[in-house]
Amino acid sequence: MTFEEAMDYLLQKARAMGIEAEVLATHTRELTIQAHGGKVEEITQATQGGVGVRVVVEGKTGYAYTEERTPAALDWVLQEAHENALLQSETGGFLPAGGGLGQHDLLGEGLSAPLEQKRQAALNLEASLRADPRVRQVQMTRYSEKETQATLGSTQGVAGAFRNGYALLLANAVMGEGQSLKQGYEFDLSKEFHALEPGRTAQQFLQRTGRLLGARPLKTGRYKAYFEPKAFAQLLGMMGWFLLSAKNVLEGKSLLAGRVGQKIASELFTLVDDPTLPDGLASRPFDAEGTPARRTVFIEKGILRTFAHNSETARKMGVENTGHAFRIYKGVLGIAPSNLFVAPGAGVQMDSGVVVTDLMGLHAGANPISGEFSLQALGLWVEGGEVAYPVENFTVSGNFLELLQNITALGSELEWNPMMGIVGSPMVEVAELSFAGA
Repeated sequence: MTFEEAMDYLLQKARAMGIEAEVLATHTRELTIQAHGGKVEEITQATQGGVGVRVVVEGKTGYAYTEERTPAALDWVLQEAHENALLQSETGGFLPAGGGLGQHDLLGEGLSAPLEQKRQAALNLEASLRADPRVRQVQMTRYSEKETQATLGSTQGVAGAFRNGYALLLANAVMGEGQSLKQGYEFDLSKEFHALEPGRTAQQFLQRTGRLLGARPLKTGRYKAYFEPKAFAQLLGMMGWFLLSAKNVLEGKSLLAGRVGQKIASELFTLVDDPTLPDGLASRPFDAEGTPARRTVFIEKGILRTFAHNSETARKMGVENTGHAFRIYKGVLGIAPSNLFVAPGAGVQMDSGVVVTDLMGLHAGANPISGEFSLQALGLWVEGGEVAYPVENFTVSGNFLELLQNITALGSELEWNPMMGIVGSPMVEVAELSFAGA
């Protein structure tokens, strides 16, 4: 049976048993084409899907999932979720009421190009890189795409489905000049295959990695920092979202607990999550509980306005649900962003300091519970408003909340980074940070 039929079957069974149930069914299709040495090295196509059930029995919540859609498998998954609920000690679980959410296609024909064109995109990206004599080794060029269909329904009236996806070009190569070697990567994402241009992605790689050749050690000191969009988006995705999750607030893990309505960042800083962006890579019409999507301003001109909530955290804290419930069919209820971004500013006029182009080791060097970070980085030294030379062999460290308070300018152009969720940022100027180098 189809995923929709499986959902209907389970909800009918749940109603007959007299229990509250929510069914999330997802189906994902992925394609990866990897090129190396002027040939297509690998083509991988995969599909995955399943049905996840959440039930509430006497205030106790249970989960179970299956990847089979036979009546026997569906009967089992509902019974398993019911039994898992009865094993829980915590009560207070509930399923939010909802209604019809409609069927939404957020992808359209964006990925419908012939396979041969996608193969050629990966090959053209590699050829464009190899045309530059500074490229010593092309480790990998890749075209990939992902398409996801999600269907949600509950005994409380929730019913809806949506489809979304993206296409990606990725390059990983080593450039050299004299004794100086630099490895880098570049990517380009779009919901439209034809919006990707291998030549443009190659030029972005050559410019961004090539400018780091001939780097000098950076002297230890406190300098003004200019975070490029890619670097700041990584830091924000790792640190900022953790602090804003109401789940982490309730668990006593967020430094922002009790600070709604207070100034926590520079008045230049506004942080938004918007699942309704027409071309957003993480856009969705509703969240994993069926709460309709809407734009949420977390930090407005430096003031913390709200945390990110699902229905459970919102009820516990006595506030409005922001619609950030997240769940995969195999998992339990959580919280996640959609298109999270820093609102652009008036622009950055560089004078002197360090342009931070790349951050490394975020999972080891950034602690979102304490807010402290100490990260290996690459960058550019700026003097008199101009880039003087590239710098390397240094770490940048500080406290994330102090960094937000010391933002002195924001760039005017937004760039998106998929490395820590779908996070957008302009260039971010910070008055001063500690740099440990030579």
